[in-house]
Amino acid sequence: MTDINKESISLLNDLIETSKDGQKGFEESAKDLKNPQLKAFFAEHAVACATAVRELQTEVRALGGDPETSGSVSGSVHRAWVNLKSSVTGKSDEAVLNEVERGEDHALKAYREAAEKARKENLPVNVVSLIERQLAGTQKNHDQVKLLRDQVRRAS
Repeated sequence: MTDINKESISLLNDLIETSKDGQKGFEESAKDLKNPQLKAFFAEHAVACATAVRELQTEVRALGGDPETSGSVSGSVHRAWVNLKSSVTGKSDEAVLNEVERGEDHALKAYREAAEKARKENLPVNVVSLIERQLAGTQKNHDQVKLLRDQVRRAS
C-alpha cells in the first residue's frame, strides 16, 4: 500500500468517525425534540449522515484499507453532555438545537481541515472530491440547524 493510500485511508477514517457522530447525534436529538417537523428534519439528516459514512467506507475499501465502523470517544462524550444538559434545561427544542449546532461546528471544522490537508498532501482526486462534496453537505447541515435554532429562539 502506498503512503498516499495510507494517508487517504487515515483521513477518511477520521471523517467516518465524525459522520458516525453526526448520525448518532441527529438520531439521539430527534428523540428529545417536541416539534414534529424538527423530528422529521433530524431523522432525514441522520439518514444523510449514514449515507456519507457508507460512501467514505466504500472509498477506504477501494484504497485497500479497513474502514472505521464506530464514532469517536469525543462524540460519545458530547452526546452524553447533550443528554445531561437537555435534562437540566427541560429538553426544550431550543436547547437541543443549541447543542446540535455545537456538534455541527465540530463536524464542519473536521471536514474543513480534512479538505485542506487532502489538497495540501496532493491526495487522489477522487478522495479530495469526496471530502469536498461532503464538506458542502456538512456546511448545509450546519447552516440549516443554525437557522432552525434561530427560528425556534425567536418564536419562544
